[in-house]
Amino acid sequence: MRVLVWQWGRRGAGPKMAVELARGINALEGCQAVLSLSEKAEILRADSSVRNDLPFRTYTTLLSLLVRVVQAPWLVKGLAARLQRIRPVLAICAMPGPLDLIMVAALHRVGVPVVVIVHDAQAHPGDGFPGQIFLQRLLVWRADVVVALTAHVAALLAPQRCMRGRKAIVASHPPFAFEGATALARPLAHGGPIRLLAFGRLLPYKGLDLLAEALQRMGSTPDYICRVVGKGPDAPWLRQLAAVPGVSVENRWVPEGEIAGLLAWADVLLLPYREASQSGVGAAALAAGRWVLATNVGGLAEQFRDKPQAVLCAPTVEGIAQALSQIIAQPPPVPEAEENATIKADWAFMAGKLLSNVCRVLPHRAGFSAAGLKMAEPAPRIKS
Repeated sequence: MRVLVWQWGRRGAGPKMAVELARGINALEGCQAVLSLSEKAEILRADSSVRNDLPFRTYTTLLSLLVRVVQAPWLVKGLAARLQRIRPVLAICAMPGPLDLIMVAALHRVGVPVVVIVHDAQAHPGDGFPGQIFLQRLLVWRADVVVALTAHVAALLAPQRCMRGRKAIVASHPPFAFEGATALARPLAHGGPIRLLAFGRLLPYKGLDLLAEALQRMGSTPDYICRVVGKGPDAPWLRQLAAVPGVSVENRWVPEGEIAGLLAWADVLLLPYREASQSGVGAAALAAGRWVLATNVGGLAEQFRDKPQAVLCAPTVEGIAQALSQIIAQPPPVPEAEENATIKADWAFMAGKLLSNVCRVLPHRAGFSAAGLKMAEPAPRIKS
């Protein structure tokens, strides 16, 4: 069974999700993934093993995005011709983006059913671009199957008109592995103060204002060092964080090749979110054998409640301060980094279960032929 996996973002979690999902599909007996990324995807430079089977030229500026939109009819025609040569039986959008409706139009033209993995059912404060959720809902409306990565997101999607009364399939978010991140020294092996890391997009919903107040409430202490690293607006809470002794703020984009180094430095990943669907950086921290301190909100509870190396707390200044004080004074048992083979098996299991669930839905759709998909129905068998 040949499955197209596409994600046309240039950097961040989207292309990473597509690459790992394609690898998971390729690990299943009888399955082959065809990967489509932006020609300028950062992951192509960071990981030489990634093969971009169906490269697509996206955009770098608002003007170039508008040009691609104007070119949509010709792009659809060209993509349809390329898809006819590839002949996938199914296509999966790993994370929605601005140009996905072009791919969907091409796929529908050649009769390929579309699966869309929705990461966020609603826009987070300060997140995304104007019209992002509107475009996502158009994409969901035109999709044959919708997938959410947590039951929390599936529940938020359910009443939306774009779902057309359908229920989203709930899949898991396996750990992300970055080159070198699974062979790191264990937490606290450095012998110094515990190292706290808040990493990712520095946006309002990430609760960095709560973290700043929590650290201030704890007072001056030599027992920790905290780094806040990521890209975001020059906001008051970042200046508030930078003023706390022992805290440094690095407001910058972190390339894919630097992520393993950040995880190597850290002992604890901080997720003090006000709201959340799930966390890709949290998944990466689990794979790297780091502790995770997360607020008990949205999909984070599902993602971390059964993980012994994770601590959940209330999304309040008091809750975060108390959890931080506890983890600094008495850290949980030291976690082990996951083996690459284990992470690969997790992605293969996720991919196999996803394909099996899709098979159960698509045969009931009018005009769909399940030929070639039924081989994914049994429990996934990983190639030796």
